[in-house]
Amino acid sequence: MSVATNLEALRGELKAQGLSAFLIPITDEHMSEYVGDYAQRITWATGFAGSAGNAAIGLDAAAVFIDGRYTIQVKQEVDGTLFGRHHFQEYPMLKWLQDHVTSGEKVGYDPELATIEFVESLQLALDKVGAVAVAVDQNPVDIVWESQPAEPLSPVVMHDAKYAGKTAAEKRTDIAAELEKKGADSAVITMLDSVAWAFNIRGKDVLNTPVVHAFALMHKDETADLFVEQSKVSDDVRTALGNAVRIRPREEFYSALQDLGRQNSTVLVDATTNNSKVFKSLEKAGATLVKGQDPCILPKAVKNPVEQQGTRDAHIRDGAAISKMLHWLSIEAPKGEIDELDCVDKLWSFRKELSMINDRSFDTISGAGPNGALCHYRVSEETNRKLDQNSLYLFDSGGQFNDGTTDITRTIAVGTPTAEMIENYTRVLKGHIQLTLMKFPQGTSGAALDTIARKPLWDVGLDYDHGTGHGVGSYLAVHEGPQRIAKGNNEIPLQAGMILSNEPGYYKAEEYGIRIENLVLVKELEGTYERPMLGFENLTWAPLDPTLIDRALLTEEEKQWVNDYHATVLEMISPQIDGEAADWLKKVCAPI
Repeated sequence: MSVATNLEALRGELKAQGLSAFLIPITDEHMSEYVGDYAQRITWATGFAGSAGNAAIGLDAAAVFIDGRYTIQVKQEVDGTLFGRHHFQEYPMLKWLQDHVTSGEKVGYDPELATIEFVESLQLALDKVGAVAVAVDQNPVDIVWESQPAEPLSPVVMHDAKYAGKTAAEKRTDIAAELEKKGADSAVITMLDSVAWAFNIRGKDVLNTPVVHAFALMHKDETADLFVEQSKVSDDVRTALGNAVRIRPREEFYSALQDLGRQNSTVLVDATTNNSKVFKSLEKAGATLVKGQDPCILPKAVKNPVEQQGTRDAHIRDGAAISKMLHWLSIEAPKGEIDELDCVDKLWSFRKELSMINDRSFDTISGAGPNGALCHYRVSEETNRKLDQNSLYLFDSGGQFNDGTTDITRTIAVGTPTAEMIENYTRVLKGHIQLTLMKFPQGTSGAALDTIARKPLWDVGLDYDHGTGHGVGSYLAVHEGPQRIAKGNNEIPLQAGMILSNEPGYYKAEEYGIRIENLVLVKELEGTYERPMLGFENLTWAPLDPTLIDRALLTEEEKQWVNDYHATVLEMISPQIDGEAADWLKKVCAPI
């Protein structure tokens, strides 16, 4: 069925439910960034296939709201005669609603797909025009989406403590202590990676992210309830989880919340990660709510020594696959015959050779020429293009290993790059280096560091419309909070043990894209300082493209960094490759 047909069917259902508009976010009942096919409601309704955005569907008008990463993609995928296409900052969805609904009208939302904070802001916006926000009992999209995929049923598997660094029982002890501090009897855990981390379980319910569709309740007596489809849990997994974990049907989750209320329990809830149905279920049943952060988020983000070493090891293995890929590109790209999909397949063939590899960590971004200017481009048969001569090729990819999650971006020149390409690549590299070299006092947030990576671009009036760094999990989500390096109000202090990306870029619409991404580990700095200081340990080891580096633009410190980095790449990666690839690696890692 076409988007126009889907839109017509959806509007028919809105009328049947007495709604003047309905909101469709890209998320699921766990507030996930990456969702299963069954939850790709915005793609079904609008055609937009990006990983972040919202849609508002009215009876006479509709719109899609995206950030700067998707301004080009939304024009390619969303019919402008059916939908308005807006940057969420330039024309926010709540302002659009104020302009398109009137007094007495009802705007529907799915309470499992919205946080309580969003619902409150939605109602405040609608109050200004006399409209009301209504939580639907059943999502209108689900009612009319005839071919909606079923929820996945992949089996639950245990994640060995030799990789996790702590047993699930030890984690429950730590969480119970946190609940005691908060004065709470229980905590509601709904984020998929938090559930996976807390119980040391993994699965394949979400593409490229090794999580299980499950909810959990953690209790101060060190027991827990895990709500998951029973057929997914083997006897071995039940035995491994032990008697302190009650494995219950997934559909009992909301009734279990009501039971907590009837027991007059005090429950820790996270307004930013628990959906609004969680709040309403507890409130209506009489529970006392303590608002605070999901108690798994921070210990999950601060990697223990075992996880730190695991990610170091995973990145060294991954660097061999990336180096083989870059060597292959050096031979094949100049011939003008390979395309973006060829590159995706070839890169995965190299990664599949690595030990402990389980999956990609996200769909590989493989952007040739103008496609590289789309920050989160997803190649398809329709968009696939060859790597043209005298152009740039950008690929952003990662692997899920038992001992760590990787994420790396490299940009290469195909043929002879222009002077502009070289200058802009070098400016991106300068920002990358300066961020890597930063020393900063404990308590510093990622927002305070973001401008460091942007300054070389800002010096000539350039910028990029995405964050500089995101948190990364340990054989978990490639995008992990709460830490970030980005513009805005993110005041979460960086802590030793956190893993982040360092990925400044530049994108010239319809021409080329540049991004350089390594992962870094926050570490305590040794030495004599007035106050405790932190810095970054580099984790990613794969060569840069020396043909794109303008040495004259680099400071002596930056040149030394490039030479030291390449010397370490050679040391780490050479033992894993041989033949022509080894000779090539030695050449590209030569001092500049």
